[in-house]
Amino acid sequence: MRILLAKTAGFCFGVDRAVRLTYDLLAQGRRVATLGPLIHNPQVVQDLEAKGALTCARLEDVPDGYEVVIRSHGVPAAVYEKINTRGLAFHDATCPFVSKIHKIAEEAGRDGALLLVAGDAAHPEVQGIVGHTTGKVRVFSGLPELEAMAEELKQQESIYVVAQTTFQVQSWENCKAFLKKWCTNSKIFDTICNATWARQQEAEDLSQKCDRMVVIGGHHSSNTQKLLKVAARHTRAITVETADELDRTWLAGAETVGVTAGASTPSSIIEEVLNCMSEEIRDDMSFAEMLEASEAKPLFAGKIVKAKVISVSPTECVVGIDGSKHTGIVKLNEMTHDPNAKMEDLVKVDDELDLVVVKTNDQEGVDTLSRVRFEAQKGMKDVSEACENGTVMEGDVMEANKGGVVVNVKGVRVFVPRSQATMRRDEDYTKLVGQHVRLVITECAGRKIVGSINKVTAEENKAKREEFWAGVEVGKHYQGVVKSLTSYGAFVDVGGVDGLCHISELSWQNIKHPSEVVSVGDTIDVYVKSYDPENQKVSLGFKKEEDNPWEQLKTDYPIGSEFVAPVVSITKFGAFVRILPGVDGLVHISEISNERVNKVSDVLKVGDMVRVKLINVDYDRKRISLSMKACEGEQPEKADAEDSAE
Repeated sequence: MRILLAKTAGFCFGVDRAVRLTYDLLAQGRRVATLGPLIHNPQVVQDLEAKGALTCARLEDVPDGYEVVIRSHGVPAAVYEKINTRGLAFHDATCPFVSKIHKIAEEAGRDGALLLVAGDAAHPEVQGIVGHTTGKVRVFSGLPELEAMAEELKQQESIYVVAQTTFQVQSWENCKAFLKKWCTNSKIFDTICNATWARQQEAEDLSQKCDRMVVIGGHHSSNTQKLLKVAARHTRAITVETADELDRTWLAGAETVGVTAGASTPSSIIEEVLNCMSEEIRDDMSFAEMLEASEAKPLFAGKIVKAKVISVSPTECVVGIDGSKHTGIVKLNEMTHDPNAKMEDLVKVDDELDLVVVKTNDQEGVDTLSRVRFEAQKGMKDVSEACENGTVMEGDVMEANKGGVVVNVKGVRVFVPRSQATMRRDEDYTKLVGQHVRLVITECAGRKIVGSINKVTAEENKAKREEFWAGVEVGKHYQGVVKSLTSYGAFVDVGGVDGLCHISELSWQNIKHPSEVVSVGDTIDVYVKSYDPENQKVSLGFKKEEDNPWEQLKTDYPIGSEFVAPVVSITKFGAFVRILPGVDGLVHISEISNERVNKVSDVLKVGDMVRVKLINVDYDRKRISLSMKACEGEQPEKADAEDSAE
């Protein structure tokens, strides 16, 4: 009797990612809660719970202080909002194939389209998909339900159609054929994941060659039950969760037995079932030999391989690994550190690449590979030597986080703590992202590589400071860079020295905050007002004398001149009128009109344009007197007016 093991049996990429993440968090001593069973495999869930993980049906059940793991099925958008509202830390292990469907659902909502989802309405993956659209949505389990909606669908202006990633392939093909014929306004997305396609096709092929089929997986696992349904079309098939459930008498009389497993089945359980079968049937064939026979040749993380590009998409490329029948995926962020790059511009089909294996998935036969890590290995020697010799290196700041920034130095990720990133504590270190910097490597131990930017900056600034203090003088101009802002002024780097430009020196107008005039990072022309070498303090000026509105007033507005200007404020004793930006003059209540004015607001309001005459200026006290009535002309005495009337 022969045993044929499907090479795609076991954890899919998304499940493997979620399980590894959760075990890693528990190993670090973190308090972890998963939203629902992490995978549809009770043995794995029990093991996680034994190690301290909580399985919570609802977010409300997660205790404070626990870190939430979102399983590969994904969750509705509202769950993310609740997590943020509670301030919980979370780790998103949503399968990338599922995340893609979430984006389609969001797009359907924005476009006002009906979202059709092929799948099980009670399945958490489908519930998560439904929770990512703001428009109408309908879920159908197969062709009969879809056909029942035909009249409703014809009335829709726009329809988006997606499938649960583990939906039965043949059923999906039948549904697509119906939609293409009867709903020409439908936009169909093939969202069944590659692993599901491969598993179901392999189960289809394998079951036609075998007298029996054993499908290993959780009894409540959607993809496991679909594998059973596919296999049962051609031969006798059963599902088992563990080796204990396998009835060996059921195998009696079978010449060939096929074995496959659902995407939530760990390799340890597959091994137990196979070993149980081998004891009865093939004592000479171990689990490792069965894997070898199935042509799933595992690699190991860190191995350098050569690979040929098979296909290219905007976010990743698929490669065939030389000397192995495995396929691998190189994601865009593992191909380049450039966030604006496109995969199509970096590689094309049939290109040969040198890559490093990042992660293997022996049952799936799909490996995660990296080009940037291969290049990093080449640059590691230079970085290590620079750490020993204190050599200054250069790199590009790729990202910032709470702890500091990450710099790409010859392909090596060097972490620079925030205290070593900038010279000032209050300086925004995140603005370094995208900049080319000079740094020294302070620690290089295994994967822990730490650097310092401000040590290099400090040395460079030391030379600049010596030059500054040797040549500084009052009135001298410098091109400075605004380093930080406070409520009382701006600190400006004028050559290794930070000088203070007081808020009163930034503008001739009254401003409430320096940000009204300058921003951090601005290059501005400043001049020295005073300096104290002993205490290393410099006072700077920014506003120019030629821009002084009081000097402009002397030139353009002689005593007696008349002009039209806006009222900017009202007081009990008069109204202030804006002559120039930063220069207001007072029209006293007695100067508003030849007629008696009891209340200023009865005659004027803010925003009125009035004709005034400049009658006096006190430049020392910065006070200006204006008159409106002087522009009305002399009025006759009251008695004369009466005589005239007679």
